[in-house]
Parts: sequence; structure tokens; C-alpha cells
Amino acid sequence: MPSLDARGVASLLREYAQRTALRGGNPYRAKAYSRAADSLAALAVPLDVLVAEDRLTEIPGVGDAIADIITKVHKTGSHPSLEKLQKEIPAGVLEMLAVPGLRPEKVLRLYKDLGIGSLSELEAAAKDDRIKKAKGLGAALQTKILQNLAIARSGEGRLHLHRAAALLAHARDSIRKSRPELKRVTIAGDFRRGCELVGDLAIVAEAAKPDKTSPPSADGLQIRVSDRKHFGAALLFATGSAAHIEQLQALAAEKGMRLNADGLHKGRLLIAGEEAEIYGTLGLPFIDPELREGRGEIEAALKGKLPKLVTDKDLRGILHCHTDASDGTETLETMAKATRQRGFEYFGVADHSKSAHYAGGLSVEEIAQQHREADRLNKRFGKDFRILKGIESDILADGSLDYDGDVLERFDFVVASIHGRFKLDRKAQTQRLLRAISDPHTTVIGHMTGRQLQRRPGYEIEVEKVLRACAKHDVVVEINAHPWRLDLDWRWHQAALEFGCMLSINPDAHSIPELDHMHWGVLMARKGGVPAERILSAMSLPEITRYLRQKRRSLARAA
Repeated sequence: MPSLDARGVASLLREYAQRTALRGGNPYRAKAYSRAADSLAALAVPLDVLVAEDRLTEIPGVGDAIADIITKVHKTGSHPSLEKLQKEIPAGVLEMLAVPGLRPEKVLRLYKDLGIGSLSELEAAAKDDRIKKAKGLGAALQTKILQNLAIARSGEGRLHLHRAAALLAHARDSIRKSRPELKRVTIAGDFRRGCELVGDLAIVAEAAKPDKTSPPSADGLQIRVSDRKHFGAALLFATGSAAHIEQLQALAAEKGMRLNADGLHKGRLLIAGEEAEIYGTLGLPFIDPELREGRGEIEAALKGKLPKLVTDKDLRGILHCHTDASDGTETLETMAKATRQRGFEYFGVADHSKSAHYAGGLSVEEIAQQHREADRLNKRFGKDFRILKGIESDILADGSLDYDGDVLERFDFVVASIHGRFKLDRKAQTQRLLRAISDPHTTVIGHMTGRQLQRRPGYEIEVEKVLRACAKHDVVVEINAHPWRLDLDWRWHQAALEFGCMLSINPDAHSIPELDHMHWGVLMARKGGVPAERILSAMSLPEITRYLRQKRRSLARAA
């Protein structure tokens, strides 16, 4: 039989990952196969070339062992170990692994005990109350399945931002290396638009001559090659969104022009081919890619009301980080130095509070010890860098914070967050947040909705009511930059701004590499149309020191 291309190999490798997970044993092996399959989906060089040149280990996540599997599957269309696994479990059972919170061992129980063999059968069984009656499964699992089926379907084939970034960067580098004649190799698609989940892996490149063909690509990666004259239009269309492009085309038609993937035309004449030129000819300023969602950005541009979006360079400090005092991996000193080396002016430590037993929450004695360490380090750092003393205080079920007021007063800032009791009803959960916001010790509300992308939905709250309360009580709304959270959702950012809220891009970092999550928070703020002047972490050290001091004075007056 003919050899399989990257798309076919990726499909079988993903199946291998799923069946390995169902078999049990080392869970990291299945994850490694799955990551390698994702990498094959973003391959920019034909797979047979990499196999022939023994270059498979250049692919992210592919070591010698996985390279051997890929080679055999590519050449034969299968693998002996996969064939053995295929005899054990029907293919439909694999679908259920896509449901967040449904672990492989539970999938096996559902199949073996209840005979459930597909996603549709799982949904039917849950709706018929068959799962909650089964021993070892129960009502809680049934409820979770019903809640998360929608996540499984909506997130299918989409990647978290940081994972898509790595794959696209590798694809771009591969194109530059394998096809040096191509210029302006540019990432496009929904990644360029800063979408929180990425399914449209796209790259646009410029060639000396028009090229209607693209290099072979696996499922998920589209490579579009254009000449210089039409490159900007090709990039515009490859970036999207469909709604934004349709609105641009409607505006062009109103002006007697025609916009398509070849550029902006008047009659038979091409009058604009570069992105900025197309916008300008239509009477628009350049619209940043993150805003291109068809949500009023063209109307705002026509009125000269586009926001000046925050950039990575605007950020001056980092707040909401964890150390090994709770569930982080590094010491306070190490995290602070890494923050300083990145050019920031302050590091806001916010370890977990005493109720977070699962995360090594700090006792009152441990708080005092950390503060002494911060004071010692601040003397060494001098005036140009400072550790700000914070805490991530759990919001209890009744909305109170989990330290007494005399303890909370010791901190420079308090991030108040929900970490449990997610199943309270909408009214109770909203009231819980409102009470925490009204506490004068609260500086920031952390990851307001508690969502984890492709893992769990956020808890039910009245977001607008919560945002209005934050504005009233001068409580900052966090844009949690962890790529699994990205919470508050960018779709609520404009409402937060209109109500008068300040926002803060925070990495929720538990290690040194996670300090760089700040970039994903910037993308979300840009997508939400947030300017730097409304972001707490864009304040300089003197500015945030004054801001926090004023907050403490207000607290003293309230007392």
C-alpha cells in the first residue's frame, strides 16, 4: 500500500495515544503520543522528506522512540502494537475521552459495565439517569458528563494558545529552512487574532511569482503562498474572521469597490494589495488583528474610536505569583530575581491562603516569615525593584475571606479567589463574590469565573453585576494569563471598562517559565480592547505604590 502522509500518521498516532491511555500504565506516554500527533498536524515539510532524511526528531515532541513509530506507520499504514490495541476496544469508545473530567478508567467502566460505546450513547445514558445508578460511577459523574459534553464538542480540534504558538513557530521555521525563496513568512488564522483556542493553523508567505499551490500539509495547517502584489490581501483573508471580512466587503461595495483575496479592486483595476493600504483606501485606520471579530470594530474605526491597545512593553510589573511557600516550585528570591531579569519593576507574591490545604496554604506564622524574607530582599534590591507582599485569599462559601482583618491588613495587596464550591447556584455564587468584593481588604478578584479552557466551564455568576460591584468598590478585575484560564473572558472586557473597572494582567505563575504567561494575558487584553492606562500591572513602581497606599488609607478610614 502507498505510504501515509502526515495527516494519516497523525490520526493513527492520536488513536495510539487514546488506546494507550485506556490500557493504563504510564500516563505520560499517552500524552507524548498525543503531543507528537499535534506536531504532525502542523508539519510544514512533507513527511516522506523528513523520514528519508532521518529528521523526524526535529519535530517538537518527537524523540527516537516516537520517531520509530511514525516511520513504521508512515511506511506500512499501521503498527503491530496499535493493531493489538484495536482488538481490545471499539473505536467509538475513544470518543468519550474527549469529555473533560472523564478519566480513562471511568471510560472503561462505562463501556464494560454499561455497554456505552460512543459519545452519543454516553449522552443518552446520562439523560436517562443510567450512569448515576451504576456502582462506582454515580450521580456526580453523570452531572459532570452532561455539563462537559458541550465542551468536548466545542473544543474539538482546537489548541491552547501556548501549544499553538509552539507548533506555528516550528512550522514557520521549517518553511524558512526548506523554502528559502519564500519571504515574509507570517502566521495568520485565529492565532493572529489572539483567540483563546486555536483551530485555524495558517501561514502566509510571499513568493517572487504567483503560486497557486501550497506545500503539502497535514490536517490543521494551511500554507498560502502569494506574490508581493497580493500578499497583504492574502494575509487579510487568511487572518479573518469571516464576519470581519464580510463587513469589509460590504463597506467596499458601498464605495463602489470590490474586495477579495486578490486585493481591493475598482472595476478591473487593483487599487490596494497591502493590508494597511486596503484599510486606508476604505477610509479606515489599520485595525489590529485581535479586534477583527465583526463586533463593531469597523463602526468604531469609521468614527475614529478604536482603542490604543496594550502591548507587552507596556507592562511594568508582575502580580499574583506563587512560590515554594505554597504550591510553587521556586523560592521567593529566585522568582523575584527572574522577574527583575525580565525587565519588570516589581514582583507581587500571592501564595495560597490557609484554606487551600491542597496547595500548602500559608499559616499566619508562615506569612510573617515570608514578609521578613521580602523585607530582607527589598533592602538588597534597592529602589529600582521591589517585592510586593500579597496573598491569594480563598473566598469561602459565604463570601468572607479566610483570614481575619488584622492579618489581611499586613499585605500590600490581596487577590481574592474562589477555589471550591463551584456548584453553588447562580444567585448564591454571585452573592458570594459580591461579599468578597465589598470587603475593603480585597484588591483584585482573581480568575473571576473559574473556567479552565477545555477542562471545565466557569461557575454560574451574573458577570455584569459582579463587574459593577468591582467598579463601585475599586476592586481590580484580573485577566488571568494562564493559557488554561484566560479569565476574565475577553468578551467582557469592554463592559468592565464601561463600568469603570481597572484590570490587571497577572500570570498566576507557579514557576519561572510561567512568568512569561504575561504575553497571553496581553493578547486577551488586546482582544478585549483594553488600553494600557486601565491596567494595574502597567503602572510603574512609584505609581502602583501610590495606588496601593491609597487603597490602604481607604481601608483605614473604613475601619
